[in-house]
Amino acid sequence: MGELRQFKLPDVGEGLTDGEILQWLVAVGDTVTVNQPLCEVETAKAAVELPSPFAGTVTELLFEPGTTVDVGTPIITIDVGGDAPAPAPAAAPADGASEPAAGLIGGAAPGGRTAVLVGYGPRNTEARRRPRRAVHAAPASGPAAEPALAPEPVGADYGSGGAERPPLLATAPDATVKPVRHGGLEVGRQAEAHARTEAAAPSRPAGPGRGRARPLAKPPVRKLAKDLGVDLALLTGSGAGGVITRDDVTAAAAGPAPASAPAPALAAVPAAAAAAAAGERIPVKGVRKATAAAMVASAFTAPHVTEFLTVDVTRMMKLRQRIAARPEFAGVKVSPLLFVAKALLLAAQRHPMVNSSWDEAAQEIVVHGQVNLGIAAATPRGLVVPNVKDAGRLSLAELAGALSGLTETARAGRTAPADMSGGTITITNVGVFGVDTGTPILNPGESAILAFGAVREMPWVHKGKVRVRQVTQLALSFDHRIIDGELGSRFLADVGALLSDPGTALAF
Repeated sequence: MGELRQFKLPDVGEGLTDGEILQWLVAVGDTVTVNQPLCEVETAKAAVELPSPFAGTVTELLFEPGTTVDVGTPIITIDVGGDAPAPAPAAAPADGASEPAAGLIGGAAPGGRTAVLVGYGPRNTEARRRPRRAVHAAPASGPAAEPALAPEPVGADYGSGGAERPPLLATAPDATVKPVRHGGLEVGRQAEAHARTEAAAPSRPAGPGRGRARPLAKPPVRKLAKDLGVDLALLTGSGAGGVITRDDVTAAAAGPAPASAPAPALAAVPAAAAAAAAGERIPVKGVRKATAAAMVASAFTAPHVTEFLTVDVTRMMKLRQRIAARPEFAGVKVSPLLFVAKALLLAAQRHPMVNSSWDEAAQEIVVHGQVNLGIAAATPRGLVVPNVKDAGRLSLAELAGALSGLTETARAGRTAPADMSGGTITITNVGVFGVDTGTPILNPGESAILAFGAVREMPWVHKGKVRVRQVTQLALSFDHRIIDGELGSRFLADVGALLSDPGTALAF
């Protein structure tokens, strides 16, 4: 009999306690190697892939995609071979024989702790496994029989991995994929999903990793299918390895609607109609939950003050065109945000107190020695604020490359937790949405945030005459415990002067 080992969910961030399994990259029966990605997990900070600490054959996936699992809970069972007796598939390891070796992920570490994925501080306590939610009980075959899992909701599309598995999730979780656990709405959705699943595949066994094959599609294709109302489960992928492409989705949307499945139980129809009339309930978790908690803490901890400044940036926009034509900027996006970032960095050198934070425990103001410039990026998973470390030392070309890489990585959902920690001051570019200005909320631990509005052609008094000029608005929110009105005004005025006349930078 082979030797079964279970991989426990590690702490993939700095003291995180749980994570949501976005999708499995392997299936039951697959052969895996050491460090092969097993699944994608979303935490409050980022979405990451978990590599396998074992080589062997996957025998069981212990949780469905979309399940939130506590750190330290076994999530997958792998047959590594050998002659050791196999433990019960769903039970936690009874002895050290089924634990990962010391130094491996999930194995023992100095001090009696558990080794983790990327070297962050692990938990010293064992997380309790959450009970599985059952819809109907399977006939018990013995003492070890487990309750049957809820059937997979129709329309779920997480992907099952393969030679060309999709990248990290770059689309927002679909609220219709996971039933909402609230009273009658939950019952109605579960009844409809169960009836439709039974009609389509009546012999499908319960449990994760079993049943009909999940369609393979990359996140942008999934979003396109959702927008067009196309069910990926009904398509046959034309891409390599059966991956569904954009052309497959658009062709399905343009063609005749596929024949509908046999009508489910009559009771499911009114339940579905009631659920639709009641609207949706979207669970708050992951990045959105962390952002909400941080914003509430910031808004009710730091006394916010916001000041506004309207700036003529015509000269800056002309300089942008000349800079973009230089050879050292070839292949790099030269955006107005680049010049706003550079102006902020130069102004912070003149007013270092703006680049600081409030230490409540020590009752001290911490003035940072370097500027870790955060850029707020809107992603389908929520708002994230990765930062460029020590941005003040970068040249304009280096800063342009860093900003481009930062935003592209964030929108792809691949931002590492380290890139979202340690920020000291932030820029939020609301102008990309056509918005003129706003009152931004500080990121916790920072004392200032600058909102950059849309650049518009407007009538402006220039050299005594009204002319059409390119104008933008800046809004600076700051912590009034650290930055008083005079310092905030001087800092904002310096940023505006640098944008209005970039040649002023020579005087800084």
